[in-house]
Amino acid sequence: MTITGIPALVGSYDNYIWVLYQNQEAWVVDPGESQQVIAFLKQQNLTLQGILVTHHHFDHVDGIPALKQAYPKATVYGPQKTDNASIQVRLKGGETVPIFNDFILTVLDTPGHTPDHISYYNEQALFCADTLFSAGCGRLLGGTVEAFSQSLLTLRELPDETPFYCAHEYTEDNLKFAIQVEPDNLELQQRFANLNVNYPTIKTTALGTLKIEKETNPFLRFDRPSIKEQLLKRGAQDTPASLFKTLRDWKDQYDRQN
Repeated sequence: MTITGIPALVGSYDNYIWVLYQNQEAWVVDPGESQQVIAFLKQQNLTLQGILVTHHHFDHVDGIPALKQAYPKATVYGPQKTDNASIQVRLKGGETVPIFNDFILTVLDTPGHTPDHISYYNEQALFCADTLFSAGCGRLLGGTVEAFSQSLLTLRELPDETPFYCAHEYTEDNLKFAIQVEPDNLELQQRFANLNVNYPTIKTTALGTLKIEKETNPFLRFDRPSIKEQLLKRGAQDTPASLFKTLRDWKDQYDRQN
């Protein structure tokens, strides 16, 4: 099986639409646009079997109607809580989606960015959309800090070697903030020194592994002593929700200033 990331909404949201394919059959994750996906499917002589949706935002679903028109037999899977009539099979945490015979994804409830957000996981791949970014995480857009912090801690418990595929390419900006938060983190310093982002070219590898994120992503490290100490000084209480909120607020302020 091959997983390829197709750039979408370049220059505004810098999305990746992930295409999973083998034996001329394909699945697509969070198609915010359609034209480049259809072009890729035709170029590779692929037939679209299904579409996986993680949450309701337009940059993850606006390509569905055109894809369904081009491939009417494709089935759309998405969160039980998402208000989108295109979703044909509604999912909640613990349920599974058989993509290919040897590739089955389990649904994880990962609310926080939005209340309806889910992720898709097996030990070969994590499709986490806007819950976890490369060196960062999504903003709070309707979810709660309690839910978001728990979702991140849930993802942190997954195996280190898991490749992860998020929905946006924000790595460089996220790493610049991460270094402000944890300047003495040697793994983080090395990651930033070796950074090589070629967006918006087609992506043929994962964004990284969870091991790298656990070592360098502040949003998987907000309860670690080196970061927790700073967050407590910024007024956080010693709870996951408060520590996460203080870090997320710090990142939001950083984004506004840069």
